[in-house]
Amino acid sequence: MNAPPPVILASSSVYRRELLQRILPEFSVNSPDVDESPVADESPAAMAQRLADLKARAVAAQYPNAITIGSDQVPTLDARVLRKPGNRERAIEQLRDCSDRTVNFLTAVTVLGPDGREERHIDRTCVHFRALQPDEIERYVDAEQPFDCAGSFRVEGLGITLFRHIESSDPTGLQGLPLIWLSSCLNRCGIVLP
Repeated sequence: MNAPPPVILASSSVYRRELLQRILPEFSVNSPDVDESPVADESPAAMAQRLADLKARAVAAQYPNAITIGSDQVPTLDARVLRKPGNRERAIEQLRDCSDRTVNFLTAVTVLGPDGREERHIDRTCVHFRALQPDEIERYVDAEQPFDCAGSFRVEGLGITLFRHIESSDPTGLQGLPLIWLSSCLNRCGIVLP
């Protein structure tokens, strides 16, 4: 029996790395160098899938005998794409905008295999924020400093306290890598998971 191919996560995200470690003890990480600029008239779902594809393809080109996983997440508030805030002021502004509203998170995954296999998936999660007071937004931002998180919160931490409820078929999709779908995909690729 042949050994399964190595798995490479095409991501610089520490959150995706931690998620993948939950189901796969051995894999490599390679940060792809791709242009993540938006394309005119591109839907959020198309943007998420395009970026997941670009990341997977960039790394797969370097490691053609591996299984490569690319992923990207695009949160939207109404028709506006929410970016990583980068600083305190923008995080506070983003959370103020999200207060008592719903943010849709689209998390796209592309898996490329050495046998030419290509599989894609988009996880959709709706996060319903409760009405947030200005002082609690500031306390939250100061406590967690979620400046590298699209949507300005960390669901793995205190961010969970900001919500009224979440609609999702895979809670890890909101964290950046939908493990329910991915574990089935890896099994189809010959990776045996516990």
